[in-house]
Amino acid sequence: MTTQSKSITLHLGVLALLAVLFFVLPAYHVGAFSRIMVLAIYAIGFNLLFGYTGLLSLGHAMFFAAGMYGFGLSVNLGGLPVIPAFAIAVATAGLLAVGAGYLALRTIGVAFMIVTLMFAQTVYLVILYFGEYTRGDEGFIVQQAQRSIAGIDLTSETARYATAFILFALCFLVMARLVQSPFGKRLVAIRENEERARMLGYDVGRLKLQALVVSGTVSGVAGAAYALLFGYVGASFAAVHYSIFPLLWVLLGGAGTTIGPLIGVMFMFYLIDFSSGLTNAYMLVAGVALVLITLFAPHGLAGVLRKKVFKWLP
Repeated sequence: MTTQSKSITLHLGVLALLAVLFFVLPAYHVGAFSRIMVLAIYAIGFNLLFGYTGLLSLGHAMFFAAGMYGFGLSVNLGGLPVIPAFAIAVATAGLLAVGAGYLALRTIGVAFMIVTLMFAQTVYLVILYFGEYTRGDEGFIVQQAQRSIAGIDLTSETARYATAFILFALCFLVMARLVQSPFGKRLVAIRENEERARMLGYDVGRLKLQALVVSGTVSGVAGAAYALLFGYVGASFAAVHYSIFPLLWVLLGGAGTTIGPLIGVMFMFYLIDFSSGLTNAYMLVAGVALVLITLFAPHGLAGVLRKKVFKWLP
């Protein structure tokens, strides 16, 4: 079996497992996996920029929030149905990524991290400033009646899981194909040695911008999906900690691996879920787990599997 066929089998196997889980898990875990798949889309977008291109953004929450508010405001204020509102949300995140990327990519290294953080804080403050429409920190609810497609109520357990699964599967498979394409190989070349990639004739600036736009757009899909499936839009999703979360997920799961984001989100979700039942200091437990994994598995959980068992792991 070739490396490509192994990769295809892996990705289809992951999706088959997620499909089967709906029928065998209790209701609580079905709801949990709906949320995990949406957040994994966010982590997938972040992973393209950080794991494959080598650019560490501390402002990715602005793209998640752009998708979330793009959808929520289109539905609540514009009265649009789900599909046009979702398209506007994704386009909003993509346009924001173009603008932010055009400016932020004039910097490198730590400066890039700081500039993306500043942009994200600006978006957060704009959300608070226009509280008359956004409801600020309080946020607002997208009503159940507004969350349906062709008469299908997406707030039901089955429809929510199916929608999360479909969106995750699309992003998962597209990203798996993308990172194995010539474009993805060029991004890895930039991550490994940017100067050498430039000497080989690659337009590094253009490739970085394209990676940021794709990354921001995918993160916007996650934000719009969260508002659609869970019915809440709030400024807390644009705050700094929501830019840190995808970094933690990707580090835990394995940066630069296609299955790492899903593993990282699932691991962190259930770690917090379990530890919160034991102590109020559950984030301390998560922090200790992250430190231990960083020390003993610096390439993340999927990275360890790729290094020691499955050398072909994409």
